[in-house]
Amino acid sequence: MWARVGDWFDERFEWRQVWGAIFLRKIPHVNWFYTLGSATLFVASLQAITGILLTMYYVPDPAHAYDSVVYITTQLPMGWFIRGLHHWGASAMVVLTVAHLLRVFFYGAYKYPREMTWITGVFLLLVVIGFGFTGYLLPWDQKAYWATTVGTKIVGVAPVIGDWILRIARGGPELSAVTLARFFGTHVWILPASLAVLIGIHLYLIIRIGISAVPAKDE
Repeated sequence: MWARVGDWFDERFEWRQVWGAIFLRKIPHVNWFYTLGSATLFVASLQAITGILLTMYYVPDPAHAYDSVVYITTQLPMGWFIRGLHHWGASAMVVLTVAHLLRVFFYGAYKYPREMTWITGVFLLLVVIGFGFTGYLLPWDQKAYWATTVGTKIVGVAPVIGDWILRIARGGPELSAVTLARFFGTHVWILPASLAVLIGIHLYLIIRIGISAVPAKDE
């Protein structure tokens, strides 16, 4: 029966061809450094799941943001665990993404024909850093407030357009409820959408072009 069901779906979606292209493709002999990309994807998935769970209780308002985080951490069943996974997962994402890009760079895997794979990886790193920066403000405590004040002020020193970028980032001259709402919206909508698109392109290029082998010792 299951074979007939599989055939029915395969005639309409050609899922066996997709399965073969993704999971049954031939890859060169590699080492453990090549697992950094998969580890990053796993952590990104974990961040998405824990982030969705946190948004069910987090309140993006200066009067309630900190209290909602305290509630999640101290009163919500397993809330401390979910928030801990999300908090440390953010740091792990940055470390793994940087390590993955360094591996690609030192192995020369960014060269022809994988230039676009490398470029999408660099953009993914920027998105990951954006996640860390926008998420840091969300607890709305003293540390988050002043760290974001300093971080946005650094952007403001850019020549000519610095003040304009600063006001866009903060939603005004100073940090306010608009800043928190803007960071929250960016964190849960703009950046996840960008991440999903870039990951899709990145994975397509990896499957379409393949990965490079470990450089020979005499190269």
